Amino acid sequence: MDTNIYTEKQKMLAGKAYLASDAELAKERLKARELVYEFNQLAPKFIKQRKELLKRLFGKTEKMFYIEPPFRCDYGYNIEIGDNFYANFNLVILDCAKVSIGNNVFIAPNVAIYTAGHPIHAHLRDQEYEWAQEITIGNSVWIGGNVVINPGVKIGSNVVIGSGSIVTRAIPDNVFAAGNPCRIIRQLTDADKDYYYKDFKLGE
Repeated sequence: MDTNIYTEKQKMLAGKAYLASDAELAKERLKARELVYEFNQLAPKFIKQRKELLKRLFGKTEKMFYIEPPFRCDYGYNIEIGDNFYANFNLVILDCAKVSIGNNVFIAPNVAIYTAGHPIHAHLRDQEYEWAQEITIGNSVWIGGNVVINPGVKIGSNVVIGSGSIVTRAIPDNVFAAGNPCRIIRQLTDADKDYYYKDFKLGE
């Protein structure tokens, strides 16, 4: 199919090379920045108001979610978060493609989720072409501080990503992964649950 029939936004959402300087995309980024600016400037006590702004900004939200300001994103409408979502300070999501996040996901400070990329060859990069690939994060995931998640990555459910990791490839379910590049350290099992029940005496 001839890519010339696509608008730059359609190219972006289809994972094709596109020009972010396009007027339609620039207008949408400005709209998102206005909402993000308002969100970040509200006093700490205005929890309900901040939540309403995120509902207007994001493509999908559930009942329970909380994001500590400051927060940054590109478009907002490509971000979908599940129930019981929490993100600490300085979350950055470059959502030029869809970012889908499941239920019970906790994100530590200074995490960066990047769907956006640029051509490696300077000839194309100098013409200001960009591309974007979707990122998916499953249910019951804990992402440690200063983690970077790169374009196209899929993180499974029941996963812990260690602090400072650079995630460049898919991470399966039920593992602890860490490092640069991020790799599987070990499987997570019921022994981990039993350990914490013993230490914290949960339920007593």
